[in-house]
Amino acid sequence: MPVQFAVLRQATQHACMLLRYLLESKAGKEAVVTKLKNLETSVSTGRKWFRLGNVLHAIQATEQSIQATDLVPRLCLTLANLNRVVYYICDTVLWAKSVGLTSGINREKWQMRAARHYYYFLLLSLVRDLYEVLLHMGQVARDRAKREKSSGDPPKYSVANEESEWLQSFLLLLFQSLKRNPPLFLDTVKNFCDILIPLNQLGIYKSNLGVVGFGGLVSSVAGLITVVYPQLKLKAR
Repeated sequence: MPVQFAVLRQATQHACMLLRYLLESKAGKEAVVTKLKNLETSVSTGRKWFRLGNVLHAIQATEQSIQATDLVPRLCLTLANLNRVVYYICDTVLWAKSVGLTSGINREKWQMRAARHYYYFLLLSLVRDLYEVLLHMGQVARDRAKREKSSGDPPKYSVANEESEWLQSFLLLLFQSLKRNPPLFLDTVKNFCDILIPLNQLGIYKSNLGVVGFGGLVSSVAGLITVVYPQLKLKAR
């Protein structure tokens, strides 16, 4: 149950962020925008209480990823989870600073450090997703080749349309691969949406509040689906 509450809090926070972005430019909505900002801050503060549990969960995930049989997922997930551990530690230090439990902490420095390790965690997770996608695309291509061979129909090919046919074939393989593997689709979408946050914080790719809020909301929905339906959570090979 705490996991569901954490995901719902994250969804609420990003929904407030998105609504605030949509209403900021409208006249007469200043009071609503202020309330949304206060609610967003309150929800964000409430999420900090789960950080210690998240550190322990990330350590456990690191131990589990070491047991993966496939080298690429094992390497990516282990390094990703180690960065997630450091990220949660940095975030806990920032929380301790915000509530006055410690002093002498450079808030900006620790925020950038947390964002950097969060970025590494998501980047490595996306590399793992890409690896899985390529494996499934290869499998789909082999299955299609077997069907064409058994049916006796020669593959359609035109030199004039080589580039467009290659792109269409690639997109079709990608679509069929993700359709066959909903956990991989959800994990890829979630990580892609999440990485917008550290990209913006680190100045690598600047996004407005609306894009970050929308991405965070989509990520929260994807995360909630995997919580409600555990079979849709991507497992390590």
